[in-house]
Amino acid sequence: MPMAEIKTISILDFKTHSGAVFDSIKLYYQQFGKQIGTAPVVLVNHSLTGDSKLTGEGGWWNEMIGPDKIIDTNRYTVLGFNIPGNGVMDQTFSNPEDFHAGDIAFLFLKGLHALDVKFLHALIGGSIGGGIAWEMIAIAPKLCKFLVPVAADWKANDWIIANTFLQNRILKNSKKPLEDARIHAMLTYRTPQSFDSRFGRTKNQELEVYNIESWLMYHGDKLAKRFKLKAYQMMNHLLASVNIEREGKSVEDIIKKINAEIHLIAIDSDLFFTPGEDRKTFEIGKKIKKNIFYHELTSIHGHDAFLIENEKMAQILAKIF
Repeated sequence: MPMAEIKTISILDFKTHSGAVFDSIKLYYQQFGKQIGTAPVVLVNHSLTGDSKLTGEGGWWNEMIGPDKIIDTNRYTVLGFNIPGNGVMDQTFSNPEDFHAGDIAFLFLKGLHALDVKFLHALIGGSIGGGIAWEMIAIAPKLCKFLVPVAADWKANDWIIANTFLQNRILKNSKKPLEDARIHAMLTYRTPQSFDSRFGRTKNQELEVYNIESWLMYHGDKLAKRFKLKAYQMMNHLLASVNIEREGKSVEDIIKKINAEIHLIAIDSDLFFTPGEDRKTFEIGKKIKKNIFYHELTSIHGHDAFLIENEKMAQILAKIF
């Protein structure tokens, strides 16, 4: 499948919740599959170090999105917005605190409006992308037919805030900030069992280190080559800011107003967005909403399992698509 070009929407006169004013913010996006207006639209929000490159050459979710895949680009228009400040097209912001995840959700909604997309068949997001999906539906409760947060929740709990706090300290204080932040992050994206099954205390004889160490260094170096420090700081800040209960609104009131069928997808071994939080959300939701469902993907691989356990993810998404 050929790579879709990166397109631009200019959002003019944008004011964030904190009061920061921008004459123009560029919203970069990619479109796959059918032309807008000819098919149901699916919006997929990327994770922390991801982008709008959903499928095709180098696409991060090729296993789920594409011709004759679960999210079939022969049947759907599939959109991916880049979170502003994630470094795509060299876009960064000097002061991440100007924004919170709700501001990003509002920018995405403005982007849909600019594309004349009034209704989504499905709104899907992985990790922070799922948090932003929650933020979008909280603002626009009639936005979509299906809401699908994957390995995500409607708020950053204390565990997420603690991890992003440490990530921020690494990014500010390390001699190799991107490499070291990524190494720490990988320890929350996977599990001890995942590492044991893959590496088994084996050694890289050439480097004279354990294979787990060389693997972590590889991922640190790989991210440092393709990501910007300011972009990582922005994304880390936004992750800590996810919270739909702003200005006195309760999650119960918000869920009550959502028209969409909600499918929560958790991972039983997730050490980052732990499944217990999704179970709490489901318990809250099912008391006030009939069409909310909880799915738990079984895997030893932790938070990243939704990118690894493709057959299991496909089985869950098949119920929606």
